[in-house]
Amino acid sequence: MRRPVALRLQAALGTLALAAATGVVLSMPEAAAAAGGATGYATQNGGTTGGAGGQTVRATTGTAIHQALCGRADSATPITIEVEGTINHGNTSKVSGDSCSTAADKIELKQISNVTIVGVGSGAVFDQLGIHIRESSNIIIQNVTVRNVKKSGSPTSNGGDAIGMESDVRNVWVDHTTLEASGGESAGYDGLFDMKDNTQYVTLSYSVLRNSGRGGLIGSSESDVSNGYVTFHHNKYENIDSRTPLLRGGTSHIYNNHYVSLNESGINSRAGAKAKVDNNYFEDSKDVLGTFYTDQAGYWQVSGNIFDNVTWSEPGEDTNPAGPDPRSNTTVSIPYSYGLDAASCVPAVVSATAGANKGLKVSDGSCTPQNPDPSPDPTDPDPTDPTEPSPDPTDPPSGTNLSIGAGADGSSKASGTSYGNVRDGDMGTYWSPAGTTGSVSVKWSSPTTVSKVAIREAAGSAGAIGSYRLLDHGTGTVLATGSGAGVISFPAVSLTKLTFESTGASGTPKVAEFETYAG
Repeated sequence: MRRPVALRLQAALGTLALAAATGVVLSMPEAAAAAGGATGYATQNGGTTGGAGGQTVRATTGTAIHQALCGRADSATPITIEVEGTINHGNTSKVSGDSCSTAADKIELKQISNVTIVGVGSGAVFDQLGIHIRESSNIIIQNVTVRNVKKSGSPTSNGGDAIGMESDVRNVWVDHTTLEASGGESAGYDGLFDMKDNTQYVTLSYSVLRNSGRGGLIGSSESDVSNGYVTFHHNKYENIDSRTPLLRGGTSHIYNNHYVSLNESGINSRAGAKAKVDNNYFEDSKDVLGTFYTDQAGYWQVSGNIFDNVTWSEPGEDTNPAGPDPRSNTTVSIPYSYGLDAASCVPAVVSATAGANKGLKVSDGSCTPQNPDPSPDPTDPDPTDPTEPSPDPTDPPSGTNLSIGAGADGSSKASGTSYGNVRDGDMGTYWSPAGTTGSVSVKWSSPTTVSKVAIREAAGSAGAIGSYRLLDHGTGTVLATGSGAGVISFPAVSLTKLTFESTGASGTPKVAEFETYAG
């Protein structure tokens, strides 16, 4: 029988008072997605929905954010964390749990998936405290300010990056944020928005990046070229020395951004990177596009940009500016739809939409700010999703198991198990992740053609494997998604590393064999 409204309200208020003591202000059983929907490359590879469909928790401290992550049923349980107030070192501590791996000196999103962090109410400010995303997927960060994160001096956090991503990160949408520093490396700061070590399918939209020596990078060195598929649109870069961004390998789409006072260089495409640079407005800046500080060339396709009071250096041994008359030297194919604002209206549109606490306004290509569309329903099919074949254990593959004698590694491993156990032909040995999610890979020394996989569970664990993704590790392409162990078929592909990623489970997955076949 339902309780009277007054009693239900009294109980709810009691819960609020108790939760407030730990910084968790509100908990509800159902969550809406972040306002609007992901754009750019974050819509690819299955899409980015964050915590849509899960619980909503309100947090006013960094500790409460970590508690919300650690309180989930597992590391893939969807959750939206609404943040209000100032998050800093004084109210952030490490929290432990099976569904999290947190730290005291940063907001740590490590080895998790399906999370939204969104600023609400009077605003969310991460003060001298960076946000770190590692070995994680399907993350949304929206409507927050991250400021003055240092790598030297005191206090330090996140290697000096406002938002940093590394190590097998997939599908991140950062939207309507303000990322700012108060100087360059000599003052203790590093990058505002960094991606490295195999980070892919990321979008940075409607954000302000300012007052820093370094805007951000894709790739930590000339050899770190496994990153890419990143979109930057409707952002404002202001008073930045360089890296807006720095691209090492990979593909980026950079459109409708407003660049003001880039002091040394801007978009730095190098080490084979390709950038499609459309309808941006560059103002009062130097060397806004080209290959700088290296002799390893990068490439660009340009159209519709405005260069207002931009100066250019002379070409040199490690300097190859695109101007003073920028021309395309490559072509870049974009797999998603998007609306381009005319470059002439970009300063006004970006001023009205970019940054935290701007009402999440967006542009549809009409040069007029719009309110965001309603959040997408996570139960609706995504036309960009790959097909989701259900493995059929009654259809055993034929031919040679290509995994025997191959190499193996992964992102997560429970104590006492080995990656190599999945390709030793022994059903008595197995790999198991440290929680319910993780990945295991089979790899070859030369390109190998594969079109079928058999995932075989160890005795006593049948049915534990839930949702999964199968990826070409080198490109990040999702070859198949689905649920349950068994046989997975997909169009033949030549690759050197194939990754099976457990994204959800009803128990502890135990993969005895990760078999691969040519056909």
